[in-house]
Amino acid sequence: MPKSLLEQLPEIATNEPADFHAIYNGLVADVRSEYLSSSQTFPWIVGFSGGKDSTLVAHLVFSALLDVSPSRQIRPVHIVANDTLVESPLVSAHLHQSLQEIRNAADTLKLPITVATTTPKDEHTFWVLLIGKGYPSPNSQMRWCTDRLKIQPTSNYIRNQVAACGSAIILLGVRRDESEARRKRIDSYGNGMDSRLHPHKDLQGAFVYRPIVDLSTDHVWEILASHEPPWGGTHDRLIKLYRDAAGGECPIVLSQEDAPGCGTNSSRFGCWTCTVVEKDKSLQGFVDSGNRQYSPLIEFRDWLREIRNDPTLRQGRRRNGKITVINDKLIPGPFTLDARRMILERLLQTQQAYGDTLITEHEIDTIQRIWVNDLLAMNTPGDDA
Repeated sequence: MPKSLLEQLPEIATNEPADFHAIYNGLVADVRSEYLSSSQTFPWIVGFSGGKDSTLVAHLVFSALLDVSPSRQIRPVHIVANDTLVESPLVSAHLHQSLQEIRNAADTLKLPITVATTTPKDEHTFWVLLIGKGYPSPNSQMRWCTDRLKIQPTSNYIRNQVAACGSAIILLGVRRDESEARRKRIDSYGNGMDSRLHPHKDLQGAFVYRPIVDLSTDHVWEILASHEPPWGGTHDRLIKLYRDAAGGECPIVLSQEDAPGCGTNSSRFGCWTCTVVEKDKSLQGFVDSGNRQYSPLIEFRDWLREIRNDPTLRQGRRRNGKITVINDKLIPGPFTLDARRMILERLLQTQQAYGDTLITEHEIDTIQRIWVNDLLAMNTPGDDA
């Protein structure tokens, strides 16, 4: 296989000024070449978070499809976002608006693109697990939210495509220069011979394609700023989102290996309820830039983090009835029923102050059913919280 533009980027980057138009055209050519691969036509699944990296990947894929004649557009493309249902409000609004813009343009142009959004199961939403079952607020040692809210919903979507088509190709906006840990993980996976693909570690039958793996952050921003999205409009809303929040995005998470990127200072666009981070710099950035309506959300998140380790608010036993002792220290179980009632009351007060829905009536009904069952039998066999 001839040396792709991605492999030439380190050389291009040393030449000043960099020709970002040439880089962009080379990236589109690489994506188009892979789309037209003669060895397979498995569906593409573009992981879309609405952040800069996944937006650029979607941009490249859409542009590449426009360069392919309709008779050769036989490979289906799925642009898939994950909505945890507790996304940062401004980020959520941007995500859903972007998805609608992509969907409208794809329909108008009759491109083989399906736009989809995955969400957690009804029994796995953040509020049902935290307030219903009493799962303690997530922290770095017990980050139960990542698996239920992010990994499982999107992984199930991919598995369904693999089951239906025999395989699927996942396009991710991961880049080597995001962090040293990311670089090491990327370098540990070797693509197949004469291939841009490598098998996904956890999703059997799925392969990973990383179109922008060798781009720097500057490359990403320069390309986005100098090329309007092929589905119409501009990237100005995305640029303003980053400027106001002074941060980056939580990436698409498809495995526990990727989970450390969720809830860290290096990935600040995420759930407004995230208690893994000490402070929500992203949401605070929105408030500081004039969006003061989000102040009640920050206050609630900070309070939820503070009460996590209050022993008076936690049960002695886990939901499976077991008592956990490590180094002669009792590890508390879920929030007590009284604590859960208190959290729900505080959340509803926050919702009223905020002026928009934070928890649905369906979630409240589910929570109350769990409470009734817990009153009848406090221990639920098989639950591992």
